[in-house]
Amino acid sequence: MVDETELAFASLEARSVASSKGEPRDRIAVRDYTKSVEIGAFQAERGVTQGLRFNVVLEVARHDGAASDDVDNVLSYDTITEAIEAELAAERLNLLETLAERIAAHILAHALAVRVFVRIEKTERGSGSLGVEIVRISDDDRTTSAGVLVCPVVVFLPNTIIGSNELVAWLDKAEAMDAPVVICVEPERAAILTGRDEADQRLVLLAIEQAAWILAAKDQRCVVVGTRTELDWAMKNGQMSVWAPSRIVMDAVNPPAGNDSVGLALWFGREFSAQRVLACGDVGDPRLDVVQSPTAM
Repeated sequence: MVDETELAFASLEARSVASSKGEPRDRIAVRDYTKSVEIGAFQAERGVTQGLRFNVVLEVARHDGAASDDVDNVLSYDTITEAIEAELAAERLNLLETLAERIAAHILAHALAVRVFVRIEKTERGSGSLGVEIVRISDDDRTTSAGVLVCPVVVFLPNTIIGSNELVAWLDKAEAMDAPVVICVEPERAAILTGRDEADQRLVLLAIEQAAWILAAKDQRCVVVGTRTELDWAMKNGQMSVWAPSRIVMDAVNPPAGNDSVGLALWFGREFSAQRVLACGDVGDPRLDVVQSPTAM
């Protein structure tokens, strides 16, 4: 009889074996993989790094990799470490739970992956370690487009157009483009600044988000999105989105250097591999490709 308490603190390999239900599978493992990462939900955890320890056990489907002795026919250990590195590089996260989910999903996108155990621990919080553990199983609904990059067109929409009678015409043309459209806006009015960098950055971003919601109120096609998950879904499903920047900018691993609206649009374009970054009308910034009229789009 399995001692559930003992098993709860056992190695991931032991937990994998105990829950195999008579269906033994091949397993690969990465143990005690350590990184120094900025993560955490509290303000005191921003701007500082803390140690994380990763343990991952992956159960794989039967394959002939061993018989052929061909590395291209097996699921490599690199699949696990690359998943960890990719999800750490994507954005700053608040929760270990979120990081574990994303690592598991990244690994399970591989055709040979069947079940994965992910344990992540913070190693510098007190005398011991604090962490989470999840188990995830691949399913028949795994998307065939996993890893496919969707490249949007970023459209900078200035206030002069949002407040004009031409707004609907611009949005009609944007909606008709042959790529997902993400609209970036500027504050309707200048933010009140404090002289403190972090506070001022948040105030500018919030002012942009207010303008995004004003645009959404003018036309129901403009859906405000603020997270990478929302944007990924919107781009894959053809939704015209208006970017609310606070979450993505504040959680970026490589954040933008400034807070000006055009600079943020260009930074967003680079982060999301945009095909183009366009300006509706001449906004007086040579960094943007200018579209002179709705018919030109």
